[in-house]
Amino acid sequence: MRRFVATAVLVLVGLVGMPKDQATAVEGGAGFYLLGSTTTNAGILPPPGTYIIDYNYFYSGSTDFVFDRAGLILDGGVEAGVYGNVPAPLWVAPGKVLGGNIGFLMLIPVIHKDVNAGASLTLPPPFGVTISRGIGDQETRFGDLVPGVMFGWHSGNWHFKTHTLVNTPTGFWELGNLANAGFNRWAIDNAAAFTWLDPEIGLEVSAMAGITYNWENPTTNYKSGSEFHLEYAAVQNFSRQFALGINGFVYDQISGDSGPGARLGSFEGRVLAIGPVMNLNFQLGPLPVATSLKYFREFDVKNRLEGDSGYVTITIPLSSPGN
Repeated sequence: MRRFVATAVLVLVGLVGMPKDQATAVEGGAGFYLLGSTTTNAGILPPPGTYIIDYNYFYSGSTDFVFDRAGLILDGGVEAGVYGNVPAPLWVAPGKVLGGNIGFLMLIPVIHKDVNAGASLTLPPPFGVTISRGIGDQETRFGDLVPGVMFGWHSGNWHFKTHTLVNTPTGFWELGNLANAGFNRWAIDNAAAFTWLDPEIGLEVSAMAGITYNWENPTTNYKSGSEFHLEYAAVQNFSRQFALGINGFVYDQISGDSGPGARLGSFEGRVLAIGPVMNLNFQLGPLPVATSLKYFREFDVKNRLEGDSGYVTITIPLSSPGN
């Protein structure tokens, strides 16, 4: 019976499910790109050197759902809590490439998920039988490694950056587990960003747009659709140590799920989010430390969980040309 509930919930909700009367989009309900991770300073690649970026990601959300086809009714709900610690070493090479700088990084996620789901299956007449069960999974595991390359350019108050990130199916993934840390699929995310920062008045405006392309999960034969994401921020720097503003993101799945594993058909997800952001810079001994604190409240959600997310991001330079 656990297999029935796990299969039903994974197909219909996974980690990120759907609002009432909707089915989920993207297998497992989530893409590998962390929405909201790049808002403030989105277009700025730091100077040549070695850096450690440490992303601390928090998410809490829930949903209920109803799926009715020819009198066969499946309904239930999902609650999920996620914490991810994602250290990301970054090396920005000296010299110029294509008139700018090039950087290489590796995202190394450690993910804790606590997911609880319940489902009821009601058979159509003449059976009229209802089967109800609840399950929950909790895991703390390594997620998929994500290598990436970035290019950055600077021109006065304008800063531009592109990135390519590749999700490698190297993390924990188990068929029927609601709390998988990995995705068991290859994926690639390409994005371009800009930042306009006027040091005289301290105002920053940033935005980044990207598209994630997913390959098929070879175990489930489920091919998730392509995902568009847009992130933005408007921030006032009151000093070199303190900045405050707003940030948000837009997520829209631009092609439906497909493949033999997508038995319920093609579904596309959407979510908007907005919230405050605060940047704090300070010295840790001889090291300058940059921190960013973000909060997002989701709304206008389709085919996903609805909830709250946040980040505490810490950036520490380990070396630079001056060191």
